[in-house]
Amino acid sequence: MAGVRAACGIVGLPNVGKSTLCNALSRSEVALASNFPFCTIEPNVARVAVPDPRLARLAALAKSERVVPQMLELHDIAGLIKGASEGEGLGNKFLANIRSVSMIVHVLRCFHNVDILHVSADERGITNPVDDLEVVETELMLADLASVEKRLQKKKMSPGDKILLEEVRDCLAEGRPARDVLKGKGPDAGESVEAGKGLTLRQELQQQLLSFKPVLPVCNVDEDTVREGRNEMTDMVKEVFGGRGGVEPVVLCASLEEEALSLSPEERDEYFAEFGLRETGLDKVASGAAKLLDLDVFYTVGPAEAHAWSIPVGATAQEAAGKIHTDMSRGFIAADTIAYDDFVNLGGEKQAKDAGKLRSEGRDYIVQSGDIMNFKFNV
Repeated sequence: MAGVRAACGIVGLPNVGKSTLCNALSRSEVALASNFPFCTIEPNVARVAVPDPRLARLAALAKSERVVPQMLELHDIAGLIKGASEGEGLGNKFLANIRSVSMIVHVLRCFHNVDILHVSADERGITNPVDDLEVVETELMLADLASVEKRLQKKKMSPGDKILLEEVRDCLAEGRPARDVLKGKGPDAGESVEAGKGLTLRQELQQQLLSFKPVLPVCNVDEDTVREGRNEMTDMVKEVFGGRGGVEPVVLCASLEEEALSLSPEERDEYFAEFGLRETGLDKVASGAAKLLDLDVFYTVGPAEAHAWSIPVGATAQEAAGKIHTDMSRGFIAADTIAYDDFVNLGGEKQAKDAGKLRSEGRDYIVQSGDIMNFKFNV
């Protein structure tokens, strides 16, 4: 997304609907979809605009000539099978490609179809999405475990670093992801700072370990199930993720989303309405990604351009200014700020200013979701 790189790796076992979903989300044929494993050899990448009704409303009020939405980066990554951490299938490519993304969109097959091959389906075409989920998670944890054990072989390290590495190793050995230990931003007592990078060991591991990355589960269902919003397989996935305190799994029909590609926006809305859908798959994935990555948005609005900027939740005005340009952060003076509701309800910037709703905020102001901001700075 603009200002903050939201790179989502679309992963899963072969033939669960990854490439079909990527096609639909990107509104393109960027990913080759075929009925055999490993049709995606290299990670196809698409950058897609995130639907944002607030931005559209602001642009209309300001009569902006140009609209710049938040962007979501989608990486369609080769299918993974059991043994990937030891190089089975395309495991080495999978593990290398997934290191470059900031979160995982895990597509799970939640439909029965004997005509579409699946590596873990029985003769009736029945699969268990929780088993598939565990295959991928296990391979990520095994790869992480090998990495951590190798680091522990180093003779020189601080006591704090050794303790943290041992905690992560034990966690992974128990079959729990690294995020269970590495949550939080603060360093543990005794952790050293990586030379030349200004990172503590915790921060370095957060960047490097695969099982630290947040996961958005996507249940790919058939057209009959999407009308109901659930089936026995989606219930299984929700039960697993319900105890993790994360986001709600996304339920969508990738083939339905792809079928709508050739339709106009109006026709697409009518088509989705026939299935009782109010949101597209992109809406759902973008919303889940923003929540998992702890992202929020502020706007800059004027006749020339209406622009949406992604920032971490809790970012200060000075940090927000830096998302536009580093000079704005360095020379920050103040941020003229209007709340979204005030801007819209009063009919624009001038009306909000006349009504006394424009505020001058300092560098430590915590940006609120939807704020319209204009930064004053001196270089």
